[in-house]
Amino acid sequence: MTDDRDLLALLRLMAWLSPAFPVGSFAYSGGLERAVHDGLIHDDRSLRDWIATLIQHGAAWNDAVLLAEGHHAGEDAPRLAAVAELGEALAGSKERHTETMLLGEAFLSAASAWPHEIFSMLPAKVAYPIAVGAVARAHDIPLQKTLAAFLHALASQMLSAGIRLGVTGQKDGVAILAALEDIIAEVATRAAKSDLDDLGAAAVQADIASLRHETQRTRLFRS
Repeated sequence: MTDDRDLLALLRLMAWLSPAFPVGSFAYSGGLERAVHDGLIHDDRSLRDWIATLIQHGAAWNDAVLLAEGHHAGEDAPRLAAVAELGEALAGSKERHTETMLLGEAFLSAASAWPHEIFSMLPAKVAYPIAVGAVARAHDIPLQKTLAAFLHALASQMLSAGIRLGVTGQKDGVAILAALEDIIAEVATRAAKSDLDDLGAAAVQADIASLRHETQRTRLFRS
């Protein structure tokens, strides 16, 4: 029975965090497009370092902590409402706010194909990582595995953006993803033990790039 549950958890994570899942993540770069425009990202190494920094010290770390809190909250509606309010308030730019809120809304809409009472307990609007954490907990999917899959999907999306922006190619992009495995695993393990006191980011250049993207005249991405 345990093996069956593990298999279901894997299948659901693969579905929910697949590029094919209809949340629209392909439309966002999280400021990466501006970083390329400004020359901060210009080759495989700088792209890899940018993604690693976001995961270890930037907005992606905060997302991991928020996901963990959404998972810990379980079916505690007041606690879910509180972290939903916090997650929205932590968006550091207009585009970042739009990205996390619209992805969260789209995720809940698509994930409702797997019915559960959690959908009626969550606020109508909730940031993406919190939505993922809450729904994963509702379906008995372990937190550490959820975090690993979430961060892997985030890294894959940023690599896809880098490929479309001409920074790297598909083969080299896969090599970057392989190089990020240990970092993703370490951060997933650390975030699984986190609480809201662990929130905090220090990726200042990434935050500035996200803000500067709002006034970029020619662009491929919404953030």
